Amino acid sequence: MTNKDKRTQLVLTLGDPAGIGSEVILKALADPEVTQNCDVMVVGNRTLLTKSYENISKNIENSLALANPVDLSIVDVPIAGEIITGVGNAASGAASFAYMEYAISQTLAGEFDAIVTGPIAKSAWKAAGYNYPGQTELLAEKAGVERFGMLFVGRSPFTGWILRALLATTHIPLSQVAATLTPQLLTKKLDLLVECLENDFGIKNGRIAIAGLNPHSGEMGQLGTEEIDWLIPWLESERQKRPHLQLEGPMPPDTMWVKPGIAWYGNSVIKNPADAYLALYHDQGLIPVKLMAFDRAVNTTIGLPFVRTSPDHGTAFDIAGKGIADATSMKAAIQLAVELVKQRYRV
Repeated sequence: MTNKDKRTQLVLTLGDPAGIGSEVILKALADPEVTQNCDVMVVGNRTLLTKSYENISKNIENSLALANPVDLSIVDVPIAGEIITGVGNAASGAASFAYMEYAISQTLAGEFDAIVTGPIAKSAWKAAGYNYPGQTELLAEKAGVERFGMLFVGRSPFTGWILRALLATTHIPLSQVAATLTPQLLTKKLDLLVECLENDFGIKNGRIAIAGLNPHSGEMGQLGTEEIDWLIPWLESERQKRPHLQLEGPMPPDTMWVKPGIAWYGNSVIKNPADAYLALYHDQGLIPVKLMAFDRAVNTTIGLPFVRTSPDHGTAFDIAGKGIADATSMKAAIQLAVELVKQRYRV
C-alpha cells in the first residue's frame, strides 16, 4: 500500500457458514464507522448470506442494523453439501477452508492489504480432511513463514488503553508446555513482538512484561525450577542484548495481570503498564484477556507479509441464526486491520 489517498482494501472471510460468521459480518458492515476508511470484499456464499439476512431480520427489532447482501461486494464460493445452521460438518469445513484459500492467494497476489477472518470450527476442518490446528497455522504455511505468533489486542472502552498479549505457545496440551518452551523459542517470539510494536503500533523501545511459568514464578525453586534453570538467565541475556528495551520479569503469572486490569477498568491510578505482555501458554494469556476484553478482543497474526486480524470468538453454533450474536469483536477486527495497514505502510 503506497498511495496515501488509497482506501484500505480488506478481504473478509465468512468463516464456518453454519456459525455466527454471517450474522456478525452483516452487523459489522452495517456500521458506517467500521467501513469509512476501507473497501471490503466478503468471501463466502451470496445465497447463504441472503438467507441469513432474511432470517436474522425477523429476529431483531431494527433491520437497518444489518447490511443487505445486495449492497455488498461478495466473492461467491460454491458450497458442496448441506449446510445446517448450528451444526459444523464436512461441508461447512470445506467451505470455510475454501474461503481462506481464496483470501490468502489473492492477498499474496497484492489484491488486498489485509485479511479479516471469520470464525471457523477446527472439528469441521478435520471432518473435511484438513488437519490444521487453526487458521493461524494455515496462514503461516501459505505465506511461507516460520516465525509467526498470535497477538491479542483489545482497546478498553473505559480508558482507551490498549492491551496487547502475545502467546509463546498456542494450541498444545498443558502437559507439553514446559518441554516446548526453550530460550530459542522465546527469543523468536520476543523478536516478533518487538518488530510488531515498532512496525504496526509505532512503539519503539517498548516496555514488555514476560510471565514466569510456575506459580509465583517458581518461588525460588520451591514450586518449579524452570525460572532458575533457564528463564531468568535467558531474560538477563536478552536485557544485555536489548538495552533499549524495558524487559520486566519473569513476573508471577497471576500478579502480572494486575496492572493491565487496573489500566483497563480505570478504577484507580496506574503508572507504567507495559506496552505488551508475553504469556507462556494459551490459558495463561487468554483467561485474563477474555476477562477484560471478551466482547472486543482481536486476534492478529504477527510475522506474516500482510495484516491478518480476526474476532476473538468462535463459531457459537448454539446461537447461530438467532440474531443475538454480538458483532463488537468483528467490528474491532476490521477497524484494527485498517489501523495496522496504515501504520505499517505509513499512509
